[in-house]
Amino acid sequence: MRVIAGKYRSRRLRSLAGMDLRPTSDRLRETLFDVLAAGSPAALEGAVWVDLYAGTGAVGIEALSRGAGMVYFVESSAQGAALIRRNLDSLGLDAGFQVLETNSDRALRKLEAEGVEADVVFLDPPYRMQAEYRHVLGALARSRLLKPSATIIAEHQKQFDPGEAFRSLARYRKLEQGDSALSFYRRI
Repeated sequence: MRVIAGKYRSRRLRSLAGMDLRPTSDRLRETLFDVLAAGSPAALEGAVWVDLYAGTGAVGIEALSRGAGMVYFVESSAQGAALIRRNLDSLGLDAGFQVLETNSDRALRKLEAEGVEADVVFLDPPYRMQAEYRHVLGALARSRLLKPSATIIAEHQKQFDPGEAFRSLARYRKLEQGDSALSFYRRI
């Protein structure tokens, strides 16, 4: 697994064997960032990202490599959070990020209480945790964490549909690639 583009292009990222990790593939990450660059330039340069269920940190690190101003990595597993820190350290990064070793509910409440305003929220829970998609998307729809122009992206199995709309959030695009899909949401 490598960083695809930007400042840290071609740098290797670590994963952990045996953990319940399913890192976003290089190809799917490339598609994700191509779509964001074309349709939402604010999602990249100087943007504030929240990477929920961050795993290896690959998506958030890709965002940093492409110019994000701040990335909040949210990972409830101590091993996963340590892995993200090692990946960030291997790139020489010491600023522009925060690793939150907690679950998504606590992290969203904490970030909202701190007045964080996100341009992009990426969520990629383990595929078996299908209820998490609706739970988190519903929480984001009620949250003050999102900037009015924020983009929310859910990576999920192609056969699973996380839903079209959640209160003020509506899906505006769905891309399928292999067994995975990306659903893009924004406020309506």
